[in-house]
Amino acid sequence: MKRFGIIILSILFPAMLFAQSEPAKYKAAVALFEKFYNQNLPDSISARFSAAMKAQLSPAQFKETTTQLKAQLGNLTTVEFSTYNEPLAVYKATFKNGVFALNISLNSNNEFIGLLLSPYQQPAASAAIADPAIAESPILLKTLTGTISGTVAVPTNVQGKMPVVLIIAGSGATDRNGNNPQANLNTNTYKQIAESLAKNGIASLRYDKRLVGQSMGNQKEESLRFDDYTDDAIGFINLLKADNRFSKVIVLGHSEGSLVGILASGSSEGNVNGFISVAGAGDPAEKILKEQMKSQPSYMADALNKMMDSLRMGKLQKKVDPVLYSIARPSIQMFLMSWCRFDPAREIKKLKIPILIVQGTTDLQINVSNAEKLKKGNATVAIIPGMNHILKEAPEDRQQNLATYSKPDLPLKPEFVTSVVGFIKGLK
Repeated sequence: MKRFGIIILSILFPAMLFAQSEPAKYKAAVALFEKFYNQNLPDSISARFSAAMKAQLSPAQFKETTTQLKAQLGNLTTVEFSTYNEPLAVYKATFKNGVFALNISLNSNNEFIGLLLSPYQQPAASAAIADPAIAESPILLKTLTGTISGTVAVPTNVQGKMPVVLIIAGSGATDRNGNNPQANLNTNTYKQIAESLAKNGIASLRYDKRLVGQSMGNQKEESLRFDDYTDDAIGFINLLKADNRFSKVIVLGHSEGSLVGILASGSSEGNVNGFISVAGAGDPAEKILKEQMKSQPSYMADALNKMMDSLRMGKLQKKVDPVLYSIARPSIQMFLMSWCRFDPAREIKKLKIPILIVQGTTDLQINVSNAEKLKKGNATVAIIPGMNHILKEAPEDRQQNLATYSKPDLPLKPEFVTSVVGFIKGLK
């Protein structure tokens, strides 16, 4: 499975207003971008930067970043206009090796004041739950750098208060439904969790991570820290706790989201009634990344090991091999440092609430030993045979297992749903 990271070239976007049609000057600007990018002429693009943008991103830095981008994604094959919200135009940019949203902002002199590649998401309406017995509504969390966008799913046949589950996504540019086009991840896992919970009388809230989908703001990727994810989860916990429709708040964190959920639950001052770790790591991120890299060619594993050793000493690496760009590009190295300082097994021991730990036996990313490392006190552990990292039925064979990542209609493992629902309904 090929994975391609998000390359942020620059962000300098004022607040968006109302949607409009594509202005002629933006059509011309994106055509020039496509032309110069494909002709390996990044200097011709940066020559059209505003003075403020040049101060923020020098032509030399832009050239280096764009060269790495080209090596990673290949030529830009098509560009399709999506939306315009003054002064930001968004395009669907299809590269040889991936699809992104190309965000462009221009000033009155037709100079670039913003240029960003972000995860491309299908329109939210197509991702809604179709079951008429489940009512969905949007929810927004305001932060210092923008807005986090989510969806609340509520069963319509329940009278009175009901429990609600906050679903926290895993690593990468994963959206509220469990999809990440840049990583060939099309699972609908979180959407299916929301549906399964609603069918059992349980509400849920799932959301797009920062810089993903509709959760966009003025934050730059290089300023992102792991604590930001925790703060977002805490914000949603507080909103759910204050909502009179809900009797209990349960946090469910998947993969990387498990650690986010552990930290948020521990910081929410009694607002969380239970925590569910799903395919969560029991070791710090550095150890997990190194372990996962063992399945890659030795030169990649060696390069990552050297990179992580450098970051552990607080030294950033500006020169990154393109093969590692998706997981260790310069703009996310501070995030990696902030993530690696947490030990999930140590943090989960601080929780004073009921805990369920769910782990599948055919998970290619996180093995069963991690569940044992996370187990504490009276925590319940559910080991589900034949369940992979995206919570679907899958064999141990790597290629067949990964093939399920692009089959969104595959159902969740029934035992997963049974374990989660049973835990929630057993909470006092």
